[in-house]
Amino acid sequence: MTRPHELNTSEEAGVRFLHFGSEWVQGAMRIARPYALELIYTREMMACLLFCEPPWPKRVLQIGLGAGSLTKFWWRHFPLTTQKIIEINESVIHMANQAFKLPAQDGRIEIVIGDGVTWIKDAREKFDCIMVDGYDEHARFGALGTEDFYIDCRERLARDGILVLNLFGRSRGYQKQLDALISAFGGKPERVLALPPVEGDGGGNAIVLAATRALEGDSEAMRKAAAWLHTQTGLNLKATVTRIESVRGG
Repeated sequence: MTRPHELNTSEEAGVRFLHFGSEWVQGAMRIARPYALELIYTREMMACLLFCEPPWPKRVLQIGLGAGSLTKFWWRHFPLTTQKIIEINESVIHMANQAFKLPAQDGRIEIVIGDGVTWIKDAREKFDCIMVDGYDEHARFGALGTEDFYIDCRERLARDGILVLNLFGRSRGYQKQLDALISAFGGKPERVLALPPVEGDGGGNAIVLAATRALEGDSEAMRKAAAWLHTQTGLNLKATVTRIESVRGG
């Protein structure tokens, strides 16, 4: 088991930040809007919703809790979705409860204390969406960035499942991770969508989607999905749709 890291918070301009004993931001919450996705990269992780129609996703798995931003968003806006969260550090769960308004565990939220790599390797459950946002105090991805882990994630996806990863797009190992991801998903690049690093969060986070099928979806359909999401949840993915179009060259 990894040695538990130090946890602390900071506040600036009405936003509370979570840190793992370093300057790296591991999560954030606007105090006046605790269920909103404050960090840009967390909003872009919801790009998976542009490719699937409700009632998708019925089951979500998250590797890494952080400040609970993704958990709270699903809980607030998708009442038919159940979530399982794997978090290696019990103190992170306590912090999310105490400082970031994490909803109580109920029939819709289950938190498991454990190592995400080991858990997903041994698991037998299937999930519509798997979200991986697990860095240590030095912003290292570790075993969460290997082809073996990606293969295990693929095995845990349901028929129309999507894996969502938060990676560091400016790191030297980024392309290696993308290559490993494509290999894990059958060597088919059309099943992987890598978005450029987002600006504004200070870390060069890059969101990557990988699916059990080709990630199809024309611009009109994605824009309609984005408009629906904006109306229903307040989440604005118009810029994300444009970024997807730029990656696709369309």
